[in-house]
Amino acid sequence: MDLLSEDRLARMSPVEKVRFIIDEVKNGKILVLERGLSPEEEANLIEMTMTQIAPDEFSGIEMETYPAHETKSFLGKLFNKGPKGRLTLIGPADQLKTLKKDRDMITALVSSNK
Repeated sequence: MDLLSEDRLARMSPVEKVRFIIDEVKNGKILVLERGLSPEEEANLIEMTMTQIAPDEFSGIEMETYPAHETKSFLGKLFNKGPKGRLTLIGPADQLKTLKKDRDMITALVSSNK
């Protein structure tokens, strides 16, 4: 399991982030991102993952994110570049299963069996 800081991901372009995540998950790693991906990055990750699924090789990804904090002020909403999740858990779909998720807790089962 790798814990990735917001700073490390901020140094990557959106394409580099998606490529990095897919490569790590294909190698069986579970990633915990300190700061989640943008909605566009999540969509690109899912789209690229779907093109790489192959029976007996890569089963895809499981991804869960805490919901973002809502911006209450008008100026905060005006200048916000879109919500990002607070923390994201990503892993191979055949090894990671989300059991429960709510606003403050994600419960997941991690299996070493493929």
